[in-house]
Amino acid sequence: MGLFHCSTTIGEPQTVTGITQPCQPVIVGCKSLIHLVLSLIYVALRLPGTLFLRNLVERRSLLFQLVRRDFQQRFVGSAMGWIWSLIHPLVLLASWTFVFKYCLGLGAPEGAPNYPLFLFAGMLPWMLFSETVQRSAPSLLDQSNLITKSVFPAEIVPVSVFLSTLVGHLIAVALMVTAMAVGYNQISVFLAVLPFYMLTIGLFAVGLGWIAASLHVFVRDTAQVLSVLFTFWFWLTPIFIEEGKFPKRARFLLEWNPLYYLVRSYRDVLLYATMPSFRDFAIAALFGVGMFVAGGLFFRYMKRGFADVL
Repeated sequence: MGLFHCSTTIGEPQTVTGITQPCQPVIVGCKSLIHLVLSLIYVALRLPGTLFLRNLVERRSLLFQLVRRDFQQRFVGSAMGWIWSLIHPLVLLASWTFVFKYCLGLGAPEGAPNYPLFLFAGMLPWMLFSETVQRSAPSLLDQSNLITKSVFPAEIVPVSVFLSTLVGHLIAVALMVTAMAVGYNQISVFLAVLPFYMLTIGLFAVGLGWIAASLHVFVRDTAQVLSVLFTFWFWLTPIFIEEGKFPKRARFLLEWNPLYYLVRSYRDVLLYATMPSFRDFAIAALFGVGMFVAGGLFFRYMKRGFADVL
């Protein structure tokens, strides 16, 4: 009777190589479906994020050592050590407050406690992002001895830069929370969602850091170009002024700026003790995941020539 038998009301089906004719489309369809599923699994396994996460878990001890080494080297020989990571943003905050509040007369928008805290809350996500990307650019050159002399996963170097920068960021966030608690008797329960925004910043910064780091290996002007671009990017982010005061013709730039949504969300949590807009988070997360994947693909392609240049 063959391998398969399909009953029909019009005569007996003809058999070709042991398989009835009416069953052939079903079998072909099943094979096509299996091939499609296997192709999707293969593509999923080839995604840079999947390979990266597996590498991250396997090399977690190495990543921890890189983070600790990076954080310590930033303050090696310093008498005050990690406290400098807190002093720098406070000095920037004091100088900007003097210029923009007392010299130019800018004030905090309605509902914000005061202008310095409004400014500081906007600085936090920007400084985490910008410091990660700009320090990631020369990071492969700094670790060239490891990359060229051993089987070393170069893609985790920008990740270690982000995690090292995140330590100082958490200290600054704790200072902001303390200021709101002591000065205004306010601690937001929505602080619990802040790590998701830090993760979003990390995805975006690491993805862009991968691109910057891989380009810097071949074009040593990349770090300087980044410095210029970030100067424009900084002033296109509503840190000093609220978005309502931006010129109407320039507001489309805000909508294409992922830091705009992150700055606004940080202020919602830290200043206003309200739940940030889910739309803002979704847009920022879309930018973050997109940049992470794009940066991973770009880094994987450029990585082939690192050994020849480094």
